[in-house]
Amino acid sequence: MPRMERTRARSIAPGVALVVALLAGCGAEPAPAPTPTPSIPSPSASADPTPLEGPVAPTGAATVLAQGLNAPWSVVRLDEGTMPGGSALISERDTAKVRELTAEGELRDAGTVPGVSPGGEGGLLGLATLRQGDTVWLYAYLTAASDNRIVRMPLLGSAGSLELGGAEVVLAGIPKAGNHNGGRIAFGPDGMLYATAGDAGRPNLAREPSSLGGKILRMTPEGGTPPDAPWGSVVHSIGHRNPQGIAWGDDGTMYASEFGQNTWDELNIIVAGQDYGWPVVEGIADTEGFVNPIRHWSTDEASPSGLAHTHDTLFMAALRGEGLWGIVVGLESVDAEPYFAGEYGRLRDAIPGPDGTLWVLTNNTDGRGSPREGDDKLLQIQLAGQQPG
Repeated sequence: MPRMERTRARSIAPGVALVVALLAGCGAEPAPAPTPTPSIPSPSASADPTPLEGPVAPTGAATVLAQGLNAPWSVVRLDEGTMPGGSALISERDTAKVRELTAEGELRDAGTVPGVSPGGEGGLLGLATLRQGDTVWLYAYLTAASDNRIVRMPLLGSAGSLELGGAEVVLAGIPKAGNHNGGRIAFGPDGMLYATAGDAGRPNLAREPSSLGGKILRMTPEGGTPPDAPWGSVVHSIGHRNPQGIAWGDDGTMYASEFGQNTWDELNIIVAGQDYGWPVVEGIADTEGFVNPIRHWSTDEASPSGLAHTHDTLFMAALRGEGLWGIVVGLESVDAEPYFAGEYGRLRDAIPGPDGTLWVLTNNTDGRGSPREGDDKLLQIQLAGQQPG
């Protein structure tokens, strides 16, 4: 039976060094393509001048930055290099609205993304931004009537009064279903646009390179195929069930969080051209030909969605697990600690915030959670250096 979107445990993934060796043995990742002309901010960059050394952990209670959101799915900050003014943008899955959170804390509508056909786990999902010359583009991953697709729209106006311009299709033809739609998008340190695509409830698509389902996708900002693509298409890696989080470490390592079936949810290191095993294997299976995750969780602990990297630490938002996992990847082990278990309900997204903070979206109004007063919310969490031991 397909598992829908659905915590004190400290875990060490067996053989992390062996995973790295396996990745090397499967073939090195092709050299990155030349960085496109647009200047792409690092996905983990923060306008944070605080000399905070990692790894880090949450400290204190969360601050509510915005509330009254309707099934929010993704949040992006408009930093000074993208658009001055301090605004952030939030997608609402079922209304197809993009909400602007101004620097003054006002929540307003920037516009409605056209062509969204909400249903089940589909709708308006991931957001990403890119500045090209004088144009600031908002990219959106959405469920349309016949498929999942990525579009982009120019942001018109200035911070505090933003509007969406006309949408143009970047990539179409990603399989859709009532569940397993993937949906996260982000620009990588190589300037390429990455997207997570679910298997749309058809597991056999995941290991078929000709399908866009069950994949990590990588493309130019206009949706083209990079010159170093392993299959000569936008398919970057295969064998994924329903990945919904991507982030990069300071050394360029790419991580992805992924929903499992009935046994294991996963955290993977993503390498071009590799097979991550679904539907043949799930979790750390040590099966020849498939790349192991570096950490797995039982399905009631996690149901992972958004993933952030800041100060040598990964933070993974958990839906059914109703908490935030802080993850430190070492040379020989992966340490994972849960925070805020049950305090804020289901968590959908996490991104680096300003001044040594983390931003987290709750997701209790999507039909599967138990809404609390003010839900759904955007939270700000202060981070501090981890104490030894």
